[in-house]
Amino acid sequence: MSEVKKIKLTLVRSISGRLKSHQQCASGLGIRRMNRMVEVIDTPENRGMINKISYLLKVEEA
Repeated sequence: MSEVKKIKLTLVRSISGRLKSHQQCASGLGIRRMNRMVEVIDTPENRGMINKISYLLKVEEA
């Protein structure tokens, strides 16, 4: 079976005071606190949310 590709995300800027849709994208990706790393599956849906809030994130391939 093929292995699922994952992406590591780290929130480097605060989501407080941002647009509500950007805050919802962050919570949809499972990001709760600054400087915490989460791993998400590399899907088109997740890529869209990452692109929307890319100015808040540090993105790495896992």
